[in-house]
Amino acid sequence: PEVKAERKAIEKYSPLQNLRVDKTYPEIFFVTSTKDDRVHPGHARKMAAKMQAMGKPFLYFENIEGGHSASANLLQVAERVALQMVYLNQKLKK
Repeated sequence: PEVKAERKAIEKYSPLQNLRVDKTYPEIFFVTSTKDDRVHPGHARKMAAKMQAMGKPFLYFENIEGGHSASANLLQVAERVALQMVYLNQKLKK
C-alpha cells in the first residue's frame, strides 16, 4: 500500500514479512494456480523463494490451469486433493 500506516499495519501480520531465519517452521505445502484471478501466484512464489533462501522446508505445487481453486476440471481436483491428503497423512502420522 502507498499509505505508510496501512503498509505498517499489514507488515505486522504478513507471513512473508515475518518469516525469520532463526525460527523453526513446519514443512508448508503451497498450492497455487498460474491462472488464479483472485490471488496472484506471485505471492506463493515469493514466500517459497524466501523460504528456500533461508533453507526452510516446504512443498510447492502450481497448476498451470484452473483458477482460484487451482483446478480446471474434476481430474485436477482429484489430483490436488490427493496431494493434500498425502501431505496431511505424512505430517499427521508423526
